[in-house]
Amino acid sequence: MGRQMMQWPGRDRTRRMLVAVFVVVLLSLSTNANIIANANALESDEIGRVATLSAPDPHWVWVPDRLLQHSILYDGDSGDVLGMIDNPAMLTPRAPILSRKRSEFYSVDLDYDRGRRGTRIDYVTIYDIETLLPVGEISLPLKSAESNTGLGHVVMLDGEKFLLVFSQSPQPVTTVVDLEDRKVVDQIATAGCAGLYPVGPLRFASLCGNGTVLLHVLAEDGRLQERIHSEPFFDTLKDPVFTVADRAAESWVFVSFEGSVHQVDFSSGTPIARPAWNVLNETDREEDWRPGGLQHVAVHGASEQLFVVMHQGGAGTHKDAGPELWRFDLADGARSGRISVPNLAADFLGPLLEVEPDSLADTVLRWVVPNPGVHSIVISQDKDPVLFVRNAEMGVVGVIDPNTGEHLRSLTEAGLFGPTLGVH
Repeated sequence: MGRQMMQWPGRDRTRRMLVAVFVVVLLSLSTNANIIANANALESDEIGRVATLSAPDPHWVWVPDRLLQHSILYDGDSGDVLGMIDNPAMLTPRAPILSRKRSEFYSVDLDYDRGRRGTRIDYVTIYDIETLLPVGEISLPLKSAESNTGLGHVVMLDGEKFLLVFSQSPQPVTTVVDLEDRKVVDQIATAGCAGLYPVGPLRFASLCGNGTVLLHVLAEDGRLQERIHSEPFFDTLKDPVFTVADRAAESWVFVSFEGSVHQVDFSSGTPIARPAWNVLNETDREEDWRPGGLQHVAVHGASEQLFVVMHQGGAGTHKDAGPELWRFDLADGARSGRISVPNLAADFLGPLLEVEPDSLADTVLRWVVPNPGVHSIVISQDKDPVLFVRNAEMGVVGVIDPNTGEHLRSLTEAGLFGPTLGVH
């Protein structure tokens, strides 16, 4: 009886939500009236001042925005916006890549000579790290591949000499760009394999449709020298792996649709897959937990901690957002924590409604707005790391302590929507 009394019929639930939103707006207007009344006490912004960036920090994060076609750089500790780079004409902007050696950012962009039509031009834009001003370009001979996330399509090898750009029009080809000499040095066909996974200054891997990885070894000038296939380590029909993966030193960690973790070691000449283990126990399976999302796997290399976005659903829900992040020790596969993600919908709507944080209006907003979960995560690689989490349908990023699960802050006004994040 008590449980039935707590349920709200559809009409009453809708009425309650409308009343709550009305209360939020009224409370917000009241707060804003006080802000306007004290507007004369605020200092005016200085117009025309040009700032420069300091040395890159591990807690800087790029937040690409699909609709506005740019990437915003945030300081994850202060929440401040540090700068922005445009990504014209792209389905999903790719987070710029940092070279500390040359103090530059690289962005693979494309344009059409008639605006949204005409001849397509693909190129690498080179940005100065202090000013974020473009200082050079490298033309690309092929069309760079695009996908929902664009992850694994543009990477820089260790040593920061070579940038790799994946294309598929129609056959898979990887273009090798020499960043020191500012030129293309090779085009490597990778038939049956896709994605770029760096494993050294002259080596990278691709994931193949026969359940293997293909290791490419380059010569000192960046030209292909050797190819080495691994043994098959997953079944592409029974339990395929996500192409989105993350690196742990000289290995890459792939997670399958059914939760199997495959860690492929590249430390020797031949790629070797370690014995697989699963993120799910029997109780988890009974409760329909499974991995999913869009950028849903993150590894902290030094501590060998794996984080996976998890949700409850059946087959075919592998792109769904999740309400939890599960933490595992790569060494033994043991689950070491479950983190509930913050309500990013409330964080997104609050600034739009001009709701003050921790106010009564904010409390009402969080009570009425359901938590949509997150699609994407990345983790910084310093000794005191932070996790960045994002829902692909809204422009806000949560910052989480990966050890305690505490929601430290949210980075707001991060555009409108997009499926990816980028750290250096």
